[in-house]
Amino acid sequence: MSAQDILSLTPAGLYCAAGDFHIDAMRPVDRALVTHGHSDHARAGHRSVLATAQTLDIMDTRYGADFCHERQVAILGKPIRIGGVTVTFHPAGHVLGSAQITVEKNGFTVTVSGDYKRAHDPTCLPFEPVRSDAFVTEATFGLPVFHFPEARVEAQKLLASQALFPDRTHLVGAYALGKAQRVIRTLRDLGYERPIYLHGAMVRLCELYARLGVDLGPLVRVDPKERGRLGGEIVLSPPGALRDTWARKFPDPLTVAASGWMRVRARARLKGVELPLIVSDHSDWAQLCATVKDVGCSELWVTHGEADALVHWAEQQGIAARPLHMIGYGEEETEEALDEAA
Repeated sequence: MSAQDILSLTPAGLYCAAGDFHIDAMRPVDRALVTHGHSDHARAGHRSVLATAQTLDIMDTRYGADFCHERQVAILGKPIRIGGVTVTFHPAGHVLGSAQITVEKNGFTVTVSGDYKRAHDPTCLPFEPVRSDAFVTEATFGLPVFHFPEARVEAQKLLASQALFPDRTHLVGAYALGKAQRVIRTLRDLGYERPIYLHGAMVRLCELYARLGVDLGPLVRVDPKERGRLGGEIVLSPPGALRDTWARKFPDPLTVAASGWMRVRARARLKGVELPLIVSDHSDWAQLCATVKDVGCSELWVTHGEADALVHWAEQQGIAARPLHMIGYGEEETEEALDEAA
């Protein structure tokens, strides 16, 4: 058998005919298995959705209770029989509730990673490598230039800057789902106890994380009338809001961005970022390569990102690899647009 005997690429995304379902469908389908709550993987309008309880809660929070007609909770590590295949969800380490999905048929296994990282994250379960015959991976940062430091080291830069410029508001651009909560929790683990201020688009998901057991400490929604009094404070906002008039009302704002893309200094300068923090919820090049080795696959499919580089590396390792070049994935564009609309 091969991966093509279990999964095929359709206009709606990856499809399993034996189970009659899509994984991270890019348009409404009858049955969707969803790896995590980012909007480029979790879309509203499906008839039925199978995902972890946290991912279903995130979709409910973002899209409303009627985001699908039927929902089913996937329990990590518990196999579920669907038609002619067995599916199992495993932690992906990307954001709260994120999971890889393993599909097994006649002893052959294909694992779809969704998005994932191998670095420590206090807000979600760590990635668990799953031995698989075929592995379907992302490659958002699939180039050797991408090497990510520890998030704690980057967060310490933010605290050092705050101490150096005690009168300037530190505006931190971070995605509302996953990145914001990870930055907040990392600051708390470093001993930062003061209130952290939130753009309105960040509030609902931070509240959800807190309800689901992630302690984020004291958070305050920014009152537009009080922005002039927030000198010296840390304020989190969607990345796009850093370029809005909203950001100009703070005392001498210092622009910060938390992203894996901050490894590219030219990109930071282009976006006017004064303090780039290299904090990513994706795996870097070394982690991508290590993961492919850890799962022990003989086939590798690469859904999006720098697919060609990872495919070339895999072929050098004797792994049959192919890029899928799937259009529709890419957190950089879709998440920012969703957050700004919130």
